[in-house]
Amino acid sequence: MNSKLIWSAIIIALTTTGAIAQDIPQSQVPAVVVNSFQQKFPKAKKVDWELKGNIYEAEFETGLFGTDQEAWFQQNGKLVRYKTDFGKRDLPNKVLDRVKRDFPGYSIEDVTKITAEQKVSYAFEVKNRNDEWKLVLDPQGNVLKQVRD
Repeated sequence: MNSKLIWSAIIIALTTTGAIAQDIPQSQVPAVVVNSFQQKFPKAKKVDWELKGNIYEAEFETGLFGTDQEAWFQQNGKLVRYKTDFGKRDLPNKVLDRVKRDFPGYSIEDVTKITAEQKVSYAFEVKNRNDEWKLVLDPQGNVLKQVRD
């Protein structure tokens, strides 16, 4: 129940603030936010900042192949959400088992790992020839969200 409430609040916040989001230069981001970002992601490249309501979002890349990542910070520099591209082979076995059980014959695509309020979840699509679903599961394989696409 608690995780569903958290995810609902996150989804509502992100969809409603997206309409008023604006790109901003790093010089307009509070120093405490920039310092927190640089401490947590010292190898970040190609950093773009947006202001969504009172949340600062950094979109950036890391690593040799430029892994896409996003991090959301409060005005005080606290990291509140982090999202990164994730390999489907790296998904926990319980997540893979759940997909095999509930969606036999489907392929997994576009995996992201999301950390919010110190809770981890995995968002991805499952597809077959005729059908496509967007799923969010916790590391134990519990479905947090399931939407036919």
